[in-house]
Amino acid sequence: MNGNELIKILKKIGREKGLAVRLDRKRGKGSHFTLYFGVKRTIMKDRTKEIGPGLLNNILANLGLKKEDIE
Repeated sequence: MNGNELIKILKKIGREKGLAVRLDRKRGKGSHFTLYFGVKRTIMKDRTKEIGPGLLNNILANLGLKKEDIE
């Protein structure tokens, strides 16, 4: 799964839960940016690159989600 696919899934979950999902490219360094999921946030890397399983688990934990939530 790459960053664009994950963002698309997170936006769908956000709509279902009534949470705002937004990207802030100003908060991040290089190709990294901050993704806000309601009041929670996480740092994401380049949207076109693949996200490994460890990083995916870390991102989901920061947002209060489980891997089952995005499947």
